[in-house]
Amino acid sequence: MIVPVVLSGGRGTRLWPLSRTHYPKQLLSLCGEQTLLQQTLTRLQGGGEFAPAFVVCNTQHRFLVAEQLCQINQQQAQVILEPCGRNTAPAAAVASLMALDKNDDPLVLILPADHVIEDHSALHKALEKGRSLAEAGHLVTFGIQPTRAETGYGYIHTGQPLAGGWDVAAFVEKPQRETAQQYLESGDYYWNSGMFMFRASRYIAELERYHPQMVATCRAAVDEAQQDLDFIRLDVDRFSNSENISIDYAVMEKTSAAAVVALDAGWSDVGCWSALWQVGEGDEHGNVCRGDVVTNSTTNSYVHSTSRLVTAVGLQDMVVVESSDAVFVAPKDQACDVQNIVAQLEKEQRDELIHHPRVNRPWGSYECIDRAERYQVKRIRVNPGSSLSLQLHHHRAEHWIVVTGTARITRGDEVFFLTENQSTYIPLGEKHQLENPGQVMLELIEVQSGSYLGEDDIIRFGVEDNDYV
Repeated sequence: MIVPVVLSGGRGTRLWPLSRTHYPKQLLSLCGEQTLLQQTLTRLQGGGEFAPAFVVCNTQHRFLVAEQLCQINQQQAQVILEPCGRNTAPAAAVASLMALDKNDDPLVLILPADHVIEDHSALHKALEKGRSLAEAGHLVTFGIQPTRAETGYGYIHTGQPLAGGWDVAAFVEKPQRETAQQYLESGDYYWNSGMFMFRASRYIAELERYHPQMVATCRAAVDEAQQDLDFIRLDVDRFSNSENISIDYAVMEKTSAAAVVALDAGWSDVGCWSALWQVGEGDEHGNVCRGDVVTNSTTNSYVHSTSRLVTAVGLQDMVVVESSDAVFVAPKDQACDVQNIVAQLEKEQRDELIHHPRVNRPWGSYECIDRAERYQVKRIRVNPGSSLSLQLHHHRAEHWIVVTGTARITRGDEVFFLTENQSTYIPLGEKHQLENPGQVMLELIEVQSGSYLGEDDIIRFGVEDNDYV
């Protein structure tokens, strides 16, 4: 039995403006209809016997992750909530410890949630080779067959042959261009994919050899973890004391049991916008376009629209990405420098770096579609059978107009229903609640007016966790 462990804690800043702190790239549909997280799990189908997965994610992303797992019938997956980011070694440790509690020392397959793999059959064959080596006691990593002299990846130098792979002679940091070309020509080097397979007990034993304190803190974080609805909350104090280090640095570069299996399966870590151009399906002019896009005299470019028509004339080797609140434009070979923009936005504490225009909640979502001084307009969607908390506002009044579905409204002592094209008014300071009693999505337009329109102007009744409202 293999237990997949999907690491979904990254921020994906090199894919801003679509990837945000609260809505990172692994939760976006960037290549196909499914999100990268969903693709990570569905590509395993038909490749062997897998136990229900563990998904390790940030607390802020938990409802998005749960919803996406439900969409692909992966409700049995266990979602482990990290109270803070501590890199891949502690994340793999807590998942391995939990896997040991639930199973008889299973194999654990560590998978980043934000990669693209096109050839699933080749992946399954590589996993089978990795399984044999892991069952024999090796800590297996999967090396990507290089296709170019890439300077943006770490490399794995193969050593002596093993059945299905090689032992690892060395892990090599990102090289200079000339060195990368030598690696490519030698045939003895592979890109480091960040994918691993090993027995849960084997990883814990090796980690304990080199970082015993990390194992102790992770074990304590698991022992004192709390079940919260469908989520497992690691103990905050214990987990926060763990070292911040990757699996590579913590174990793989030190152990004598490391092995590598070659993987040639159309892999990409989707590290920046130019990578999406490489893996995308181009038109006759070499353009990869997503959304409502019209081009003319444009070649070898990536153009992505999310909320409006985007047109491009006379572009060559460019990246254009539009969201409802930001636009990013860069030459394709400089697209990774978006990190410089991200750093500047972070310094200025810009909201466009943190929040996606659509904010997801357990009950549905809301999206700001217009705002100015003293008013704000939102599109609100409430899932069937869901409701917002009973609440009031001190500084704003609200007008609600139902677009689709049926709303059950509590306003003061009144309780009434609204259907399509009907509306109501919530005065400043009035207790109110919005519910969807129907079987279809409730969608409404909310117009706020007042002296202060911040999300913190909410007094809630009977609710402790603000993420539920």
